[in-house]
Amino acid sequence: MAYTTLIGVDELAQAYTHPQWVLIDCRFELSDPSAGRRAYQEAHIPGARYAHLDEDLSGPIIPGYTGRHPLPEPEKLAQILGLWGIDEQVQVVVYDAQGGGVAARLWWMLRWLGHPAVAVLDGGWPAWTKAGLPTDQSIPQLVPRTFVPSIQPNWIAEAPEVDQVRHDPSYALLDVRAPERYRGEVEPIDPVAGHIDGAINAPFAANLQDGHFRSPEALRQHYLTLSGHKKPEQVIFYCGSGVTACHGLLAWAHAGLGDARLYPGSWSEWITDPTRC
Repeated sequence: MAYTTLIGVDELAQAYTHPQWVLIDCRFELSDPSAGRRAYQEAHIPGARYAHLDEDLSGPIIPGYTGRHPLPEPEKLAQILGLWGIDEQVQVVVYDAQGGGVAARLWWMLRWLGHPAVAVLDGGWPAWTKAGLPTDQSIPQLVPRTFVPSIQPNWIAEAPEVDQVRHDPSYALLDVRAPERYRGEVEPIDPVAGHIDGAINAPFAANLQDGHFRSPEALRQHYLTLSGHKKPEQVIFYCGSGVTACHGLLAWAHAGLGDARLYPGSWSEWITDPTRC
């Protein structure tokens, strides 16, 4: 059975050594971009590779044009995934220490490239260590495979489309940042505070309870209420730079609501055009 949204600690503990499973450690801190790699080197789930948000899961930043974490070119991402030993036969499990806020980015990217057998470890690194399960310091020897991308159409909404539909009542634009950032009361990262006019606040932290995802039933009711029962192709998630928006997409999918869409550039790209602010 393929895992396609979440996997629990107990389930992973039974399968993480399987040769057809690949684990990816996505721990990362915006305030200290090297902290995640240091934490990985100190201890990680045995066999896990490390994925760096800036270096592996993002493309080059073009000042005044892109957001802070633009998507990498699909071909380059496919090469990285292949080097990590991922092909169509592999079950991937991704984790972090931030409630899935970074791991969900890789979860979404793999599925965007046509690899549905990927799941986020519910509870992440804290749940694994709390359960007293094995950890390791050794760096695994990678056996490269060939990853053939198959990009899913219409999973992305770019800025012009967002601008066109943000006031359309048949669409729902969901901003997953914290309420105070959405309201523009604080902005610790980007040079302009506020949100895209027409967006609804849907903080990704509300997907969690005690560090774990809420039940599919609770998430379903939550998102149906927020979106006004919109179809998934008419729901667009964004955040500050297209990372934690994927947490919303994961919760939406785990709720059984299908595949909503991502505005990858998000707020940090939106504000590069002064006429949009």
